[in-house]
Amino acid sequence: MAYTIAVAGKGGVGKTTIAGLVVRYLVENGMSPVLAVDADSNSNLNEVLGLELFGTLGEAREDMKKGQSEGMTKNLFIEMRVNQCLAEAPGYDLIAMGRPEGSGCYCAANHLLTECMDNLADNYKYLVVDNEAGMEHISRVTTQHVDLFLVISDPSRRSLQAAQRVTELAKEIGVLRGSAHLILSMVRSEPTEEMLKVIEEMGLELAGVVPDDPELADFDMAGKPTSELPPENPARKAVFEAMAKLLPAQ
Repeated sequence: MAYTIAVAGKGGVGKTTIAGLVVRYLVENGMSPVLAVDADSNSNLNEVLGLELFGTLGEAREDMKKGQSEGMTKNLFIEMRVNQCLAEAPGYDLIAMGRPEGSGCYCAANHLLTECMDNLADNYKYLVVDNEAGMEHISRVTTQHVDLFLVISDPSRRSLQAAQRVTELAKEIGVLRGSAHLILSMVRSEPTEEMLKVIEEMGLELAGVVPDDPELADFDMAGKPTSELPPENPARKAVFEAMAKLLPAQ
């Protein structure tokens, strides 16, 4: 069974960029193969990784519900579509969940999709899931539990409160079986004693601080994959250092 890393946080805090750098850390440290799962309905992890998407699991689910699996069993249809949605790269692959379900019952399609994704995930050492704020998304795409939960926040109280809520949610719905850690993103100066106290009072464990980096912003504006930031880049170094503490290279 794959070791599952889930990344979550409210929008605009650099969550997907950090998820891409986590994938890069694993690959560069020989911890392949890795399956990256974009579980955010606004899929853009592929842009961070520099990969082209050829479809999403949401589209496969819609096609099955519309009866486009005629001529083959639904199991074979879903398996075929999942493989078609898989974008491949050296050391890792990427699959995107896509948009949420439409109207009507999706129970059968979701069940087959979850079963197929579990079988697929067993072919990888690591699973990196880029989530929306709600952790229930991971249970829709795989039944595997989270071994390492990374919640991303900017250094504002509202963002920290959102990080606290999503951590509590992950525990409440039973997807978290390992440890949860906070990564502060877009930080312009070292966290103050007051901020560290707030983090401690919220029950969050700080694992790393990622600086507000102009080179990262330039990469993003130019449409360049931010996972390809150079080794000396401060934001990349901060993520790699946090991951080295949480998940040392094997």
